[in-house]
Amino acid sequence: MCVSIPARIVEILDMVPLTAAIDIGGRVGRCCLTYLPGAKVGDYVLVQAGFAVELLDAEEAAESLAAFAVIDAVNHGIFPVATVTR
Repeated sequence: MCVSIPARIVEILDMVPLTAAIDIGGRVGRCCLTYLPGAKVGDYVLVQAGFAVELLDAEEAAESLAAFAVIDAVNHGIFPVATVTR
């Protein structure tokens, strides 16, 4: 099973194959845009196994990033799982 992670495109790097620099919660990465050739700088995308697979709007991306932040906080013991509300 692969997890899709929301990211923002910060730069188009290459045209063949179409690749981009992405910002994933403050970390810089790289992904292939072959499946989303219309994606542009500033767009939010879901990245799965190095490929952008879906365009997101800013609200969807923010909700997903907030959920990942909670998971990260729980994993690092910042607050116990019992305090996480649904």
